[in-house]
Amino acid sequence: MEQNRDIVVIGAGLTGLATAFNLKRKGRDVLVLEKKDRIGGQIRTYTEDGFTFESGPNTGVVSFPEVAEMFRNLEGRCQMEVARESSKRRLIWKDDRFHALPSGLIQAISTPLFTLKDKFRILGEPWRKKGDDPNESVGALACRRLGRSFFEYAVDPFVSGVYAGDPMKLTTRFALPKLYNLEANYGSFVRGALAKRKEPKSERDKLATKKVFSAVGGLQKMAEALAQGLDIVTGVPDIMVMPNGNKTWRVSYHGGAEVIFCRHVITTVGAYALPELLPFVPKGLILPVSSLYYAPVIQVCVGIRDTKGLSYPAFGGLVPSKEEKPLLGILFPSECFVQRAPDGGALYSYFMGGARHADYLQMSDAEIREVVIEAFHSMLKYPKEREPDMIRIFRHKRAIPQYGMDSGARLEAISYIEQQFPGLILAGNMRDGIGMGNRIYQAAMIAERV
Repeated sequence: MEQNRDIVVIGAGLTGLATAFNLKRKGRDVLVLEKKDRIGGQIRTYTEDGFTFESGPNTGVVSFPEVAEMFRNLEGRCQMEVARESSKRRLIWKDDRFHALPSGLIQAISTPLFTLKDKFRILGEPWRKKGDDPNESVGALACRRLGRSFFEYAVDPFVSGVYAGDPMKLTTRFALPKLYNLEANYGSFVRGALAKRKEPKSERDKLATKKVFSAVGGLQKMAEALAQGLDIVTGVPDIMVMPNGNKTWRVSYHGGAEVIFCRHVITTVGAYALPELLPFVPKGLILPVSSLYYAPVIQVCVGIRDTKGLSYPAFGGLVPSKEEKPLLGILFPSECFVQRAPDGGALYSYFMGGARHADYLQMSDAEIREVVIEAFHSMLKYPKEREPDMIRIFRHKRAIPQYGMDSGARLEAISYIEQQFPGLILAGNMRDGIGMGNRIYQAAMIAERV
């Protein structure tokens, strides 16, 4: 069977759905193809025995006006849920307990997380010499400007929480471009942050509140709302794209039995899937893109029906690699959002693995449960006689792309491929940031571009 369409979006994760949603709002003819038998990509929400939990991303940040605008356009289908104010508090594990990450100068001076030497070093940051290495790693930048202990007990766990990565292997200008630009443009993180705060903001700029968000009922509600009214075909694992001449494209699936001719193809799949999807691109050209490394992550959702008053009013607790724990951190979803656990109970999301412990993916469920229960007692301080009422384990072989030294070559290759093959756009988290806010922003930009 053959058909003609204007635009084909490949991948029904957040980027693909948001892109198609924006295009349809502009009156464009768009079809979404998805290899799995469900939409949402990594996003998936479960409801079980009074607990509502995510197997993939737990939260996003309203980092761009486009995030707020998307939810406004979804009004009546899905409602944004902003995390409680108490969730602004972040915890860092040191020695035998969690400590609050400083949120101001006074806390930075009094915290046990940093050495006295580095506390003075932090105070001197505005006058420190600017770096000159465009490929400096996040870890090296933090050590140079703020000191070793700040790196070990603030930056390292932060990178573990966001990227599940090694801060010494992530390149700052790609992984944390806003941080890189503060030093590059203002000579200092502190001076840059103060200058940015003074910049006039339009009413639209103010929509980017930087608040943590989910969706009422879980993030899957957001994916489902975006998908309403879209033309989506799921369960098509053998999608292949080929140029068709005269700036058109041939997209086939089901062994070539289904063929679509279109003017634009937008891929949002993982970088590793591109060689098979785009066989016409020379191997030497696609390799800098498809070789992007994705850190594996194990997420374990843990529920307890009655905490007996034990509470952690915070976003979550991160674990520095220096502490040599088997966990990257523990998020506290029920402290952030309503109706994630039964009244009087709590929901936790444990994270393990990452770029530095990819081998954890081979652990058995029994071994993972043992780690989780031990931390339930030793880190969350539940009595030994108490055990969780629910434990659900989710393994993600390719979870989070790592923006390392190869990022420049990857972005150059993507740009060159798009120039050589007009009408083809390579999107997704291989570029432009990994957070949900980044995905929503990228989708909006692509819809403007096509």
